[in-house]
Amino acid sequence: MATVLERVRGLIERLSPEPICHDCIARKLDRSGRQHANRKSRELAGEPRFERRKDICLLCCGEKIVIRRTGS
Repeated sequence: MATVLERVRGLIERLSPEPICHDCIARKLDRSGRQHANRKSRELAGEPRFERRKDICLLCCGEKIVIRRTGS
């Protein structure tokens, strides 16, 4: 069974290079709450090829803090 971090990473990578917000991550993974999704995306933002910034979320079209994978 994948960890929450692995599931969040997988979702972000599948949508790459499009950005996704924490609310939509939580909705898509339904087991993790918004705060949990936020914490995990902050962890990923510290890794190469992931960035957090204010942008438009691919799924909800809201202007929010989003995360995306920036390279291959």
